[in-house]
Amino acid sequence: MNRLFAVLNVLGKMILIFGLTMIIPLGLAEWNDDGAKVVFEESIVITICCGFIVWLMTLRYKRELQTKDGFLLVVMVWSVLPIFAMLPLLFYLPELNVSMAYFEAVSGLTATGGTVLSGLDALPPSINLWRGEIIWLGGMGLIVLAVAILPLLGVGGRQLLNAEIPGPMKETKLTPRIAETAKGLWSIYASLTLLCAIAYRWAGMSWFDAIMHAFTTLGLGGFSSHDASYGYWDSPLIESVAVVFMLIAGINFATHFLAWRAKSLSFYRYDSEVGWYLVILLISCVGLAFYLWFAEVYSDPLTALRYAVFNIVSVATTTGYSNTDYSVWPVFVPLWMLFLSGFCTSSGSTGGGIKMIRARILYQQVYREMIIMMHPSAIIPAKVGKNVVANRVILAVLVFLFVYSVSIALVALGLTLSGLNVITAFSAAIACINNLGPGLGEIGPSNTYALLNDFQTWMCSFAMLLGRLEFFTVLVIFTPAFWRK
Repeated sequence: MNRLFAVLNVLGKMILIFGLTMIIPLGLAEWNDDGAKVVFEESIVITICCGFIVWLMTLRYKRELQTKDGFLLVVMVWSVLPIFAMLPLLFYLPELNVSMAYFEAVSGLTATGGTVLSGLDALPPSINLWRGEIIWLGGMGLIVLAVAILPLLGVGGRQLLNAEIPGPMKETKLTPRIAETAKGLWSIYASLTLLCAIAYRWAGMSWFDAIMHAFTTLGLGGFSSHDASYGYWDSPLIESVAVVFMLIAGINFATHFLAWRAKSLSFYRYDSEVGWYLVILLISCVGLAFYLWFAEVYSDPLTALRYAVFNIVSVATTTGYSNTDYSVWPVFVPLWMLFLSGFCTSSGSTGGGIKMIRARILYQQVYREMIIMMHPSAIIPAKVGKNVVANRVILAVLVFLFVYSVSIALVALGLTLSGLNVITAFSAAIACINNLGPGLGEIGPSNTYALLNDFQTWMCSFAMLLGRLEFFTVLVIFTPAFWRK
């Protein structure tokens, strides 16, 4: 129990900090007098009071966290903070029940972007800004943010970062001190967000929409302030800005950090994921644009290219924006887009899925097995770039792929058993576990998740958490060995 109380002590501090993030939409509500001021005031008071009480009650258990504690804290943060993130939505929108509000908050903090809300254009700006802000906070990871300041609170951060950073190469260090690493990542993240907002404003958005969509673009979570998403503007220039910054956010932020620190673009050339990431997206965009033109979905090839590029990049990077209802396209196209969402983004990015590095390792292992079948005595090392991949990493990736596939199958079967049709259930499982957002069928880009019953909503919320924390961070705490001394 001492371990649990020590973790709760840190969790209390993080809840306190999280409550302070609501001051931004509160300020906007006060400025605009948009009717949501009271709900943010109440939410801030409840959040800060709860955080303070938890911290105070566990103060005598304060100590340095161990590795196991880091995993437990990560799971508790990602499952508990949505309770407080949902409060403004729950207070302002009485038609939402707890399961729907929690789903919306989990979708935001996991940078998934699936929504149960409609009538977004009529919502107070402060509510929409809060939805965008929680995606921005969750995009890089609230844990990484906390790691930058936890030393001030007397808690180390290495074990937290190892549990939080996505990808199989977690031991890579960017700077000698973990706090420097976290601050460096966030400085890049914040700087790119500012550039994105300025670019959106230049392209024609209002300042509010520019900031809100900069949050969700860099976080790769497709919440929008308009029901029509990017179809609201119908602007190729705005869509081009979105594509550029979605592509940037889909690259490992460690690579951005190293390139910025060295003032050199060579790091992108040597990154083992960037080349494959861009080439696969380029081939997919050109190929599917030609397919849409050939299938006479669009009469003009440039129009086909415009809609193909925006929606393919959006889905492949697990952002979830749309500028048209791509679910009515020939079925091969949206299915290929869902396929891309499973692996296209880089490890260390704000995207979901298994990540490109794992896809490359799997490809290498398949190649090795075929060569060994023909030449049993051959020694063929698996390489990513010039680096030989250790067998333990290959095994870990294979196990990860197994758990990933089984999780999609179980979630899809559960949703089907509860009454959803196969297409909707299967695409919902993929969309939630990949942290994509919209799926196909009844949860396509022109629809929402509001049609789900409470059981289905809770299942999708759990699937989003599983995908965001890459399965094992969650599953490990349910093993008896985790709780043994």
